[in-house]
Amino acid sequence: MTNLSNEAILVQLDYTVNESALAQLEKAKENTNNFDYVEKHLLTLHDQLKSHLSYVALSSNKDYFKIKNEAKGDEMIAEVDEMIQKWSQKYKIDLEKVPGKNTYYVLGYNK
Repeated sequence: MTNLSNEAILVQLDYTVNESALAQLEKAKENTNNFDYVEKHLLTLHDQLKSHLSYVALSSNKDYFKIKNEAKGDEMIAEVDEMIQKWSQKYKIDLEKVPGKNTYYVLGYNK
């Protein structure tokens, strides 16, 4: 699979393509260990999470991609968290949980 352009990544993540978003994306890519490997898995996860009101986004606090679990109800939140953890383990992608939130920073591929 060839890597997508920055514009295509933003569109896949439901962002408007503009200079600010492109700059933010570039910083997140630089901070994501082995982004070339992570990219396709991140976009696939984003698509899978949509039906659970959750998504992959660019963090406004840190230069990372983040995974937001915004599912409704304790049972659905737990189900989406489990989906995220299984995804992380399957593809060996390190995550950092944001304290007190159902959000994870994507740190990158861990060989």
